[in-house]
Amino acid sequence: MEKDCVFCKIVKKEIESFIVAEDELTISFLDVNPVSPGHTLVIPKKHYESIQDIPENVLERIITISKKLSKQYKEKLGATGINILHASGKDAQQSRPHFHIHLVPRYPKDGLDLWFHGKNKGENLEKVFQKIKS
Repeated sequence: MEKDCVFCKIVKKEIESFIVAEDELTISFLDVNPVSPGHTLVIPKKHYESIQDIPENVLERIITISKKLSKQYKEKLGATGINILHASGKDAQQSRPHFHIHLVPRYPKDGLDLWFHGKNKGENLEKVFQKIKS
């Protein structure tokens, strides 16, 4: 636990939140600044900053909980889709230095556009591929 981490404070119940799921490894709660009804954060209870340092078993649990909640939101909230979003690192626009997944339930004509619309910036895919594979 990090003493100044907002998410660690939620785990320790020092900050009130609307918890929708909890087990020994994870806690899931409604985002205080939702972009859609049911917007949820799924986090590990232990403090891990990014995808590079979270243990695989905890990451697996997070994605399993995400699937379970996605089904629940379809049934209970009428969501017709879901975006699962994550950012690791400052340059990826990570907002809090505690690993978290955003579950964003989607609804017909909700007006949200959470997908990137990047254009090929002249990246040579062959060069990138060779760097990755070497």
